[in-house]
Amino acid sequence: MLAAERRDLLLARLRADGKLVARDLARELGLSDDSVRRDLRELAAAGLCQRVYGGALPPSEALASYPDRSAVRPDSKARVAARAAALITPGTTVILDGGTTTLAVVRALPPDLPCTVITHSPTIAAALLGHHAADVLILGGRLFRHSAVACGAIAAAAAREVSADLFLLGVTGVHPAAGLTTGDPEEAAMKRILASRAADTYVLASAEKIGAASRYQVVPLTEVAGLVTDAPAADPVVAALTGQGVAVVHAHQIH
Repeated sequence: MLAAERRDLLLARLRADGKLVARDLARELGLSDDSVRRDLRELAAAGLCQRVYGGALPPSEALASYPDRSAVRPDSKARVAARAAALITPGTTVILDGGTTTLAVVRALPPDLPCTVITHSPTIAAALLGHHAADVLILGGRLFRHSAVACGAIAAAAAREVSADLFLLGVTGVHPAAGLTTGDPEEAAMKRILASRAADTYVLASAEKIGAASRYQVVPLTEVAGLVTDAPAADPVVAALTGQGVAVVHAHQIH
């Protein structure tokens, strides 16, 4: 089998199964483990998969640039955002992560909701200008343009001085084995700090993030209060997460 044919086969299998197991593929194709791992490295370098221990997982669509991500699954993000916004009740102190799904949460919030919002995203802060009942605290630092958030030592120091009832966490991948992941180590570290400053953390998991993986783990699945998603309960990834004890908040459950 030619290298290009193997690549097409691997990509087709990844789309069909949602994962690639290197040892099983080597046995099936009559190749060495090293040959399969080399193929996976090449696919990962092209952005076509995310390598993990023992194989590969689908890459996340959420790794695209901020403007491009705005056009990815907007309906899914709106459903997740509306359900997550319902978690913010009058008097709540909430930390809002950056990203396009969190921006949709702001748009779903009642403009007269009395609450306190802490954010390290200038985009999120600007979107709250018309919410006159909300007290907005902005954490500063080095601008990470991919998600339009502040990261680095200055932002981390500021984050350690706050506390909140709730953190709405944005990630680029949600997977039963790989966990909650994102594409930048400093952003992952900032998310971990913010999660540690809230009583409850809920993950914003629009459809493109379910079953995908990125390079850096944020927090273990066991440390979040729930996962807000519009993916159906019968989705294999959602079912596996539920089986692991992750509380799944379905976006269609708004009353």
